[in-house]
Order: sequence, then C-alpha cells, then structure tokens
Amino acid sequence: MAIVYDEKNQVFFLHTQNTTYQMKVDRYGYLLHLYYGKKMEASMEYMLTYYDRGFSGNPYDAGQDRAYSLDVLPQEFPVLGTGDYRSTALKVREGNSCLGCDLRYGGCRITDGKYSLPGLPAVYAEEAQTLEIILKEERLGLEAVLLYGVLEDCDIITRSVRITNVSGEKVYLEKVSSACLDFLYGQYDFITFYGRHAMERNLQRVRIAHGRQSVGSTRGCSSHQYNPFVILAGSDTAEDKGECYGAAFVYSGSFCAEAERDQFQQIRFVMGLSEEQFSYPLNRGESFYAPEVVLSYSAEGLNDLSDHFHQCVREHICRGKYKNQVRPVLINSWEACYFDFDGEAIVRLAEQAAGLGIEMVVMDDGWFGSRNDDTSSLGDWEVNERKLGCTLSELSEKVHEKGVGFGIWIEPEMVSEDSLLYRAHPEWAMRIPGKTPVRARSQLVLDFANPEVVQYIFDKICAVLRQGRIDYVKWDMNRSLSDIYSEKAEEQGRVLYDYMLGVYSLLERLTAEFPDILWEGCSGGGGRFDMGMLFYTPQIWCSDNTDAIDRVYIQYGTSFGYPLSAISAHVSAVPNHQTGRMTGMHTRGVTAMTGAFGYELDLGKLNEDEKAQVKEQIAMYHRTAPLLLSGRYYRLSNPFTEEFGAWMVVDSRKECALLHVVLLEIHGNMPVNYVKLQGLDASADYRDEGTGKRYSGAALMAYGMPIPLKYGEYQAYRILLSKVSPSEAD
Repeated sequence: MAIVYDEKNQVFFLHTQNTTYQMKVDRYGYLLHLYYGKKMEASMEYMLTYYDRGFSGNPYDAGQDRAYSLDVLPQEFPVLGTGDYRSTALKVREGNSCLGCDLRYGGCRITDGKYSLPGLPAVYAEEAQTLEIILKEERLGLEAVLLYGVLEDCDIITRSVRITNVSGEKVYLEKVSSACLDFLYGQYDFITFYGRHAMERNLQRVRIAHGRQSVGSTRGCSSHQYNPFVILAGSDTAEDKGECYGAAFVYSGSFCAEAERDQFQQIRFVMGLSEEQFSYPLNRGESFYAPEVVLSYSAEGLNDLSDHFHQCVREHICRGKYKNQVRPVLINSWEACYFDFDGEAIVRLAEQAAGLGIEMVVMDDGWFGSRNDDTSSLGDWEVNERKLGCTLSELSEKVHEKGVGFGIWIEPEMVSEDSLLYRAHPEWAMRIPGKTPVRARSQLVLDFANPEVVQYIFDKICAVLRQGRIDYVKWDMNRSLSDIYSEKAEEQGRVLYDYMLGVYSLLERLTAEFPDILWEGCSGGGGRFDMGMLFYTPQIWCSDNTDAIDRVYIQYGTSFGYPLSAISAHVSAVPNHQTGRMTGMHTRGVTAMTGAFGYELDLGKLNEDEKAQVKEQIAMYHRTAPLLLSGRYYRLSNPFTEEFGAWMVVDSRKECALLHVVLLEIHGNMPVNYVKLQGLDASADYRDEGTGKRYSGAALMAYGMPIPLKYGEYQAYRILLSKVSPSEAD
C-alpha cells in the first residue's frame, strides 16, 4: 500500500518507490510533520524534542507544560493564531477583522485513485492513492481537508487543501498555501529561477539563511520574473549526487514560495497563492480549493529529481491527442513578416515550407478585426477577409493543398480600447471605477472573473475555429494584470483567483471542443510557463527570445522542472531579432532541436546552402524526436559558470543517446573542453553515428569526451551515439 495509517500511534506513512513521507496526530490533535526523504518503514516520531523555549507560547490545552509549543514543532499545515510565529499556510479573518484559527484533527479517509480539483488543473493518475486528513475549527465552523496524492512509480506526492465553511458566519481567507515542509535541521540551498521578458528562468542558488526568503508573482500570472518551480538542495548536492526536494505549483496565476530558517536552525518551506490582493470570502456552506503543489525528493542529485518531474508532466499533467506524439515541425509567420502579410503571403510561405519538409504554417498576429499593429482590435475575433483576400476557410484549404497543416494565433484574455468589443462593453475590461487604467502593449485585460465574458469569448473563438481546418492554435497573453476589479464580484479580494478559474474554464472547454488541435501556450514567450498551462497545452513557447545562445541559458533553467516535450523552440533568422547576434544555422538548429521544433524566419530569404541545412535538420529531428520526447534528460554543464552548454538525452534501454554541446565563448589558443556523459551502459561500447568512432560507455561517463576545436564563434555539436551490439563488439 502506498498509504498506511498506524491508527494506534496515529502516524501516517506515504510511500513511493524510493521515498517516504510521514506525519502524526499528537496528543492535542495537532498534525505534526515527521519526515520526508529516503524510503523509511520506521516511525520518525522519536526525532521530536520538547523544551521550554523563551517567548514561544503554549496552547491553552497544554496547561503548564511550557515545553510544548507550536512555535518550535514541525507541522503539516501551520495556521495563524496558534502561537507559531513562522510562515503559515493559512490565515483566516473573521467579520470583525480578527485573525486567528486553531485547526485540530477530525479524521481521515484513504481511497484508491488520485483526487481532482474542481475548476483547477491537477495531476491525474489511475495507479495512485489519495489521503484526506480532516482538520476542524469548531469556533469558526471551518473544515480544512488536506489532500495528498501518492504516485508510487514516479516518486511524486501532491498536496492541496479544501476549506469549507461548515456552519459559521462568513470569513475571509487571507492566505492559503497548499504545501508546507518543515526540516528539523540541516543546511539547504534555495534554488529558484528568475528572469525577465526574453530572458526567463535563470538559475539562482543561495543558502537558506535566517529570515524569510521568497520568490513569487503578483502579476496575475506565474510570470517571466519568477517561475513557480523551486528546489531545496543540500549544500553539497550536485547534478549526480546529494539530496534535494522539488516543488511545483500547478497554477498559472500569482503565487508565493517561501523558505525560512528560524531561531532554532529549523527550516520551513511554504508554497501557495500570493497573499497580495487575495481576500477570499467564504460564506456558510461554501468551499475553496487551493491549487495543487507537486512534491518530489531525490537522494541522487538534481538530474534524478528533474527526471521525476519530467515523467510526471509527460504522463500525469499533459493530456490529449499530442500528449505522447511527436509534434509537427512548424514555421511561424511572426518573425518572417510580423503584421505585414496577406493570404497570398501565407500560401507562399506554405509552399516554401512544403518544399523543405516543414509540416505546418502558423499565421500569427494580425489576421482579425482591423489589426495591422498592436494598438487595436484585440477582442474583435472576426476574420479580416479584406486583408487576407479570402475567407479563413479558403485560406486553410489553400495551405492544406500545399501539403502542410495550418495554425493561427489568438490572445483571448485581452482587449484593445480601439476595438468594437471595448466600445460595446467597456465594463468587460478590468479597470477600477474612477481611476484611469494602466495600459500595457496598448491593451487592457478582459474580466475573466465574469462568466458572461468567458462565454462570449468562447463563442467567438469557436466560430473562428469552425471556419476551416485549423490544426494548431497558439494562445498568447501579452501583459501582466493590474487594476484588479470585476463589476460582477461583490468582494474584490476573490477576483484574481476567479480570473484564473475563468481562464481554465475557457481552456478546458476549447480543448474539449477541438481535441484534434495542437494547442501551444504562450505569454510573451515564457511568462506563463507552468504546470497549470501544461494541463491544457502540451507545449509552451519557451521565450520570445529566439537567440540560439540565450536559449541555451533559458532552456537550461527550464529543464530543471519541465521536459523537452513541453519546450517549444525555433530556429530564427540572423542577425537575431532580439539580440542582433550572428550564429550559424547548425548552432541554431542544435539549440532548437532539443524541444518542440520549428522555424521563425522568412524562408524566401534562405540561400541554397541554408535550405539544404533545413532539410537535414528536419530529417535529423524526425529521426531523434521519439528519443527527445520520452528519453531521460541530463544536464552536463552549467552555462552560467562554464564556457559551454552541454546536455544529453538517453533512451530507457540505454541503446541510444543524443549529445548536444554549444560553445559559448571563443579565445585565442583555446584549451580543449571535455564533457562527461551520463546515463549510458557502463558495460557497453557506443558508436558515434557521424564519425563511426567507438567509445567505451564507462570511459565516456568517467573521463568524458573531448570536444573538437573549431575556428569561429558559437560552434555547436550534435552527436548521436548508438550502443554497439554484442556481435559487433566481438
């Protein structure tokens, strides 16, 4: 059994293949955290210690026992109001503005299968178990049900909470975190992924020091600035050794992840919704569901931890037709022509694409309303037939006649002030009454907390998608939220959360209505690269920055929590449109082919040599795409500290491996770089399919492979290794 409850001692054991999670109901009914780490059958209750600590208060139930304090004890779901002054998971405000809650154990349920969350994305699995632990607050009439999902095979434990106002007066949830981990001792680093638009998910690793360290977003989206995936790692943990804990928030809105070392050297980690502009009203009989946190532990280093999350995303987050399919190679019109196109230009792009082996053409922004720049027409989801010179159905048919698929770009959550929709319904845009709104990219945000708005957009997008054969849709979001207000909400503290429910509702309905469409998420590139979006879109545009060298850094950081199959990456033109950098076609291909592969350039401007390279890249991609989609990924270097980026993918039987290396610096009289490989069969030999050279798997992992010196900047290598059969070895 994955979940075991020792009723006599009131200890819970959550077992995965390699890990154990333990907690205990103590004599006062508080739920204490005991352990999370390597698989362990014995109870870790003996680790709890009790001493009289100055200025650490004691529950009234404890009488004169000054050695018992929740300010010191490790807890599963700490709440404000119990004498615990560390970060808490729950804050509840009463109608009289008092803050204080006291949750006690009220029972448990163990069921087969994985729980789901109404209106929210969540991990799904048939081969799983669910634990529900009921906590009650009698004075307020509140019930908090802690939800635990256990996926044994991939060493994943999920956490969420359902809070119900059972019988009390209206209260306000001022903070709700879905997961808390308490560590009694130890030195841990806080690994986070910071960035900005066009330079997302840079790795930052700092020691957890005294005080609270936090990352998060208050932008209404998970953001370019901080990703809702973090790692707690031992101070000596590396890619191939050491213990580490990962936590991913399955949510696309504002969030917060906090790490705190307290006065007694203990560490607490809390992850959940951002407190800013959150004050959710809960009337009698109503329930609130917190978004899910996915947890995993590894004693074998960061690469192993990443593999747990990659497997979880591929098999238990992503859904639909393309979940396990190789994605079509596409060409996007954006960097080819921006807004300057018509139907003939798209058909011409399709013809050029077909001649090179590209399988899909995507018509990006500018096909609707009167939109010829980014200042108008968002919300007017009517095809601009005058601009295209034909109907969307006719254009789709012409593109398909060239032998390629057809896709379009949409931005459903936004509205331009210069639009028919805004002129008809200005109240549908988020803006605080009497205040001029904050503009971003000349657009405002539609009030998706209003179901009427969501229904309208659903109907309009459906009408477009029914006008011909649409094979792909890129869903974009190009600004952060501000001026948070909904005319339909009596309590504005619920709007940010309800907005995300509206977004998820639209995504769920559209993906169900059009199951054969390949949906790609985007928010100015990587501004909403999270597991919440991956529940609906199996791939996400990794960054608006298509520069091959910057992408080495961006995709490196992304790989810690997300698989290659989720990373959309394209070869673009040079000089690069974001950086002006010049890199060769081969290097651009090496970087882009470690994701959902495509192109972002004007095919008509390619010379014959470049066209030949495109054909070669597509052939190589198709040969190796199944490996990239499902193989085990290894980071072999840190581009932030080394002169090269190196990574590889190995199939489950260790018969095939694909090594990528991009040189990031060039100097006179360069030393040779050596890359140690991982994941191979140490008892076998491997052949380089390009050169025919044979290598010992053991040697490649122990001593590495020398990377040949070549003249010129940003050289790149893509080496396919195949295991030599026993007969060949002899």
